[in-house]
Amino acid sequence: MKQGIHPKYHYNVKVTCACGHEFKTNSTLPEIKVDICSKCHPFFTGEMKFIDTMGKVDKFMRKVELAKKYSRPKAKKPRKKQVLTSYKQAVTVLKSQVKKNR
Repeated sequence: MKQGIHPKYHYNVKVTCACGHEFKTNSTLPEIKVDICSKCHPFFTGEMKFIDTMGKVDKFMRKVELAKKYSRPKAKKPRKKQVLTSYKQAVTVLKSQVKKNR
């Protein structure tokens, strides 16, 4: 192994979560701070919540509201009438219309 090219490896590094939970691990960093851990992640807790880092969720919600405010309603395109050339084609079209109306 080459000397002097590898980072220093630290044992018993304290990992601190934004929720306040702390645990120990090994790492090349002397201290680790995380936004979410297994104690507060929705997958492990079973509860739904938004993890808002620096107001990103609020910023996104404001953009959605602005988009709704300035968007135009979509115009419906007129349907093209089908020209039926055979009895079999007419039966197929009628069956599909019956399925849609159920």
